[in-house]
Amino acid sequence: MHAVDIDLVEMTLDIMKYAVNRISNTNPELGSPKKEELLDKLVGKTITEDGIGGEKAFQLFKDILVKATVPVDHPRHLAFVPAAPTRAAILFDLVTSASSIHGAYWMTGAGGIYCENQAMKWLVSLTGLPDTSFGVFTSGGIFANLSAMIVAREYWRSLNENNKAYKALLITSSGAHSSIKSMANVIDADIIIVDDDEDGRLSGDLLNKKIKSLSQIDRKRLFAVIATGGTTNAGIIDELDTIAEVCEKENLWFHVDAAYGGGALAASSVRHLFNGIEKADSITIDPHKWLFSPYDCGAVIYKNLEHAKNAHSQKGAYLDIFKDEGAQGFNPADYQIQLTRRLRGLPLWFSLATHGTKRYQATIERGLELAQFATKTIDDMSHVNLVRPPGLSCVLFERKNWSDEDYKNWTYTNQKKGFALVTPTKWTINAQSQTVSRFCFINPDTTEDDVVKILETMK
Repeated sequence: MHAVDIDLVEMTLDIMKYAVNRISNTNPELGSPKKEELLDKLVGKTITEDGIGGEKAFQLFKDILVKATVPVDHPRHLAFVPAAPTRAAILFDLVTSASSIHGAYWMTGAGGIYCENQAMKWLVSLTGLPDTSFGVFTSGGIFANLSAMIVAREYWRSLNENNKAYKALLITSSGAHSSIKSMANVIDADIIIVDDDEDGRLSGDLLNKKIKSLSQIDRKRLFAVIATGGTTNAGIIDELDTIAEVCEKENLWFHVDAAYGGGALAASSVRHLFNGIEKADSITIDPHKWLFSPYDCGAVIYKNLEHAKNAHSQKGAYLDIFKDEGAQGFNPADYQIQLTRRLRGLPLWFSLATHGTKRYQATIERGLELAQFATKTIDDMSHVNLVRPPGLSCVLFERKNWSDEDYKNWTYTNQKKGFALVTPTKWTINAQSQTVSRFCFINPDTTEDDVVKILETMK
């Protein structure tokens, strides 16, 4: 299996040819899912005692399997939070995999970790946190939030020995990402959901009222507040500055989940919306969303890195060698939940080094411009209505007189035609939850004409 022979050379050339063609394709085929039974019929058994050979396996992938997937970088993929990794980042993801570097410790990955840290310094600079703040790359927002909340809980326990006797409690808003609830379950913490204000934001006033309403026991259990820097559904940013004031007064850990919206910290047109994020104890940002890195690349940033090290640093006899003078340096495993890790930040570093931060800022602004264009276009069309003003690059709108089933049929019709993927969501209108549609603009290859044509398919 590990021999270098003519079969390997030929397979390498085939794969590299595919990669080059895919990377240079700005309008890839928009695939659609197929039932497992159909894939079984089309593909057949692939894992056998003797193997089917690389050529056949790769052919099955190219001809059948990849067409049963949806490329997140398709310019008319505007559902969920899409991605649009730069070509430079994708190429360096190949380099990262080919280099086989273990990225947990400086001893094994010093050069790669150095590159990651250069990218991390830029991320930290966007937040306005103190110069001593720093972070580490994770697999995504869920692991970043989880890592941060473990740190928050352990810090809370360190403040008072009696806190170890309580089940931890945290507060977040109804607009928070669904993974926050899952994360609370993982760390065995209770969670209180605070209703947002009329603009869909959590504010310091609402947070303060909720805290004041807690029982004496619950107040002792409360250790953290999670605010959102750009909700996934509508791009709404909580009132971070007033939330920070409440957290400081109540001595609570202040975490900002900016997994989606964090990229907009680099955009001068909306940077003021994040005022208060510089007071956070920890922040989550997903470079694989709005910072044009390939999956999977998240980041967690801490105001005080020592708190993270106290919570996550691992001990073991086989790790003693890392105490050698030549192995001293930044160890990513000390600051997040994972030990074994690939160098997820390398593609981001290479893309930033290649293009420069000004190009990043301009490309993020492009997503904001598309959201504004979509808003104006919806206002000018008679068959659709704008549901709310755009939040960052998210636009919620409705087709007049459509049912839930109409939205679903429209979504699948466009996808099966290979034209676009735009999915419905829910939004509260006049105190009632209603089905609406949603754009999320990330990809700079999306055009104004794409937006118009998608909306015209609703007529």
